[in-house]
Amino acid sequence: MFLHRKAVRSALVAKTVALSLFASPLIAEACTRVVYQGANDDVITARSMDWKVDVATNLWLFPKGMKRNGEAGENSIEWTSKYGSVIASGYDIATTDGMNEVGLSASVLWLVESEYPEFTKDKPGLTIAAWAQYVLDNYATVEEAVAALKTEPYTIVTDKVPGESRLATLHLAISDASGDSAIIEYIDGKQVIHHNRKYQVMTNSPTFDQQLALNSYWQQIGGTVMLPGTNRAADRFARASFYINAIPKSENPDVALASVFGVIRNVSVPYGITTPDQPNISSTRWRTVADQKRKLYFFESALTPNTFWVDLKGMDFSAETGKVKKLDLGENQTNVFAGNVNEQFKETEPFQFLGLE
Repeated sequence: MFLHRKAVRSALVAKTVALSLFASPLIAEACTRVVYQGANDDVITARSMDWKVDVATNLWLFPKGMKRNGEAGENSIEWTSKYGSVIASGYDIATTDGMNEVGLSASVLWLVESEYPEFTKDKPGLTIAAWAQYVLDNYATVEEAVAALKTEPYTIVTDKVPGESRLATLHLAISDASGDSAIIEYIDGKQVIHHNRKYQVMTNSPTFDQQLALNSYWQQIGGTVMLPGTNRAADRFARASFYINAIPKSENPDVALASVFGVIRNVSVPYGITTPDQPNISSTRWRTVADQKRKLYFFESALTPNTFWVDLKGMDFSAETGKVKKLDLGENQTNVFAGNVNEQFKETEPFQFLGLE
């Protein structure tokens, strides 16, 4: 009887996998985020940005003490940043990825199933463009962030993607220097928080609970036997989940860093890929890797051969003397940098988050 039930469960999961592969909608934007938990309390979070056009990304330094608002009109949430951060922008109107000075990492990825609550006067609004920044500004740990977000202090207000007619539909991944992790989604208008240090991987559709179910199928097969190789979100989830725990937990932090770079490159999409039967597959445009113990934030563009980094320990995040600074990455992030780029940030005015007009 036990074997029969196990066989039935395996058949059901396999059917779910098949349905996800052949019946799911094509997603134009696809990214991957992974968290490595290594030796000597090493924690490294990596993400890829897959998009069909240039995201006009630049790197920004934001000090603590910045007064912000949710850019949702008169009924907007307001706050003053408690922590400084280094972030990767999208179109210089949104925070897509970043790490704050105490090692909290935040990344937003596409999730077509997202449905946000109706924006009413019951609680203040927060533009989706500043969702990740709100977390980076206010919290030091995942546990602290989850406790606060469970109270739903704001309503997420979404808007159209620049140059397109559709609304931005995103979910948020956060991890901290202890290796704790959480995924926040809005499904059927309700906030859903998945909080566990085991939740090391996030991609795109389907929703996170279904991704876990799909991944359990591949775990039964075993990554050394067979892994799915396509660019679909469920396949990238399975590959990333296997590799992030198969790489060595090296005592050398530089070796660990190299291993994590290998994982995020493995789940990236070749630049300029052409798939006539799946025209919405998008190229990986850039990758970030956040070393949360050493407070190093790495960036590499798909179009340049160099990897460079920001050492957050060497940046001035103080409210008294810290300045907003920008590292201009150029069109398609092709400005060439190498090594530590702390001194190449230039003081500038902060960008305004995209909000309600």
